[in-house]
Amino acid sequence: MTTVKLDGTPVHTYGSLPAVGSTAPPFELVGSDLRNRKLSDFAGKRKILSIVPSLDTGVCALSTRRFEEKAAGLRDTVVLVISADLPFAQARFCRDEKIRNLQTLSLMRGRGFAKDYGVLITDGAFEGVAARAVLVLDENDKVLHAELVPDIGSEPDYDAAIRALRS
Repeated sequence: MTTVKLDGTPVHTYGSLPAVGSTAPPFELVGSDLRNRKLSDFAGKRKILSIVPSLDTGVCALSTRRFEEKAAGLRDTVVLVISADLPFAQARFCRDEKIRNLQTLSLMRGRGFAKDYGVLITDGAFEGVAARAVLVLDENDKVLHAELVPDIGSEPDYDAAIRALRS
């Protein structure tokens, strides 16, 4: 169990993030086309996993737009924004925000992801959704960077994630 904050109030997550140097656990989530997407579908590419509670919150929307900007032009890299939102809502968000350089994945049929990645919030107002976190994986799914944002209402360290890809 790990403690993070939501508006200054401590909340807990199940487990902990995969450690830097470890291999990321496999997952199966739902893409905007309602098809299941596995981590292995992105084999051979570097990956930024931007895990957010919901794109329907200000900081989640902001961090998605920021990763859209910062990751544009990165070679052999895919940005995956993972949230509890339904694929329809994710697709609408991307259309309305003109998001084109990243992919959204829904926890709709993949609730085990949040436990496996140590981001499942187990108490408080956001119980049952994912805490804010960023993982950077190499082309073989080795974790290069892992950040569980200490306060769910805060932005992640975008520059640290991008630097991990350049190391």
